[in-house]
Amino acid sequence: MDLSSHAVQLSPSLTLSIDSKAKAMRAEGVDVCGFGAGEPDFDTPEHIKEAAIKALQEGFTKYTPSSGLPELRAAISEKFSADNGIAYKPHEIVVSNGAKQSCYNAILACCEPGDEVIIPAPYWLSYPEMVRLTGAEPVIVPTSAKNSYKMTAEEFENAMTPRTKMVILNSPGNPTGSVYTREELEKIVEVALTEDIFILSDEIYEKLVYDDVEHVSPASLSKEAFDLTITINGFSKAYAMTGWRLGYLGAPVEIARVIDSLQSHSTSGPNSFAQKGGIAALKGSQQCVADMRDEFNIRREYMYERIAAIPGVSAVKPLGAFYMLADISQFGFNSTNFADRLLSKAEVAVVPGIAFGDDKTIRLSYATGLETIKTGLDRIEQFCRTI
Repeated sequence: MDLSSHAVQLSPSLTLSIDSKAKAMRAEGVDVCGFGAGEPDFDTPEHIKEAAIKALQEGFTKYTPSSGLPELRAAISEKFSADNGIAYKPHEIVVSNGAKQSCYNAILACCEPGDEVIIPAPYWLSYPEMVRLTGAEPVIVPTSAKNSYKMTAEEFENAMTPRTKMVILNSPGNPTGSVYTREELEKIVEVALTEDIFILSDEIYEKLVYDDVEHVSPASLSKEAFDLTITINGFSKAYAMTGWRLGYLGAPVEIARVIDSLQSHSTSGPNSFAQKGGIAALKGSQQCVADMRDEFNIRREYMYERIAAIPGVSAVKPLGAFYMLADISQFGFNSTNFADRLLSKAEVAVVPGIAFGDDKTIRLSYATGLETIKTGLDRIEQFCRTI
């Protein structure tokens, strides 16, 4: 069967594979502790749900403009200005069916066969696959725990070639929880400006930062940085709205117009009543975000202390998001074998680091209840002591 070469080269999602196996075990009555969650375990705040319900009851169920409701784009423009110091106008904003679609739209609008896209590793597993779907080539830049899994400007520059079209930055990061400082971003942006390289800045976890860490958007650093940056964000992580499929991006008007055109011919536009929920999320009280962040922080502190105390395991304390990357290389297993053994012998589900480009690690999410975290870490510690 002659299928698309771009499609058949994609790698299946290891996160979904582990999740499926864990669910099958639970269905058989096995008490599996799951650390694979990539979504908050909280419910969507009531005022957001009520806004969507009201929209449904009023019959707001038709197509909206392909780039999103004008009212929502205006609210996002205000959010960018207030939170990030970026002056995106409403017509420079495109609302999509999740931040994942926003990322893919941005890559598709900028890249084509023959181009290269620089991606620091560990990375969110979909970035390289999105790049490959455009016919471009992902160039992976390994980072180290010594630098909190962050790419330096020097490493970026060394990876560049005349074919480099884009660099992808994710801060706070998945799976590392790393947050780039203002100084680090300034140096990276300076390198990008020398060759007019596009910057895709995925900021979906921006509201989840800890220890008084500052989140910085590359597009806010200068007019020149603004002209090359596409800023991705959404509602899923900050407002526990993963299933709503609502994300957005801000970009210079020429890029935004191309992305709008792409979206109009693919998904037509985002969900109508979900957008009403998005408006309520941005314009309503932000206490719900602060409360979730505080709870995540309690879990982060506990998980880090426990992981750091397990012989043979090490971790960099994350400063953002809700993930922790644990180095298990001292046990002599690759990440897939370690995760498989952990699931079958200790009934704990984690994501192998190979999914993120680092086969020495496993990813644990603390977007799950503290009791599950305690029980799961007890099992992990016992498992590690037996090997």
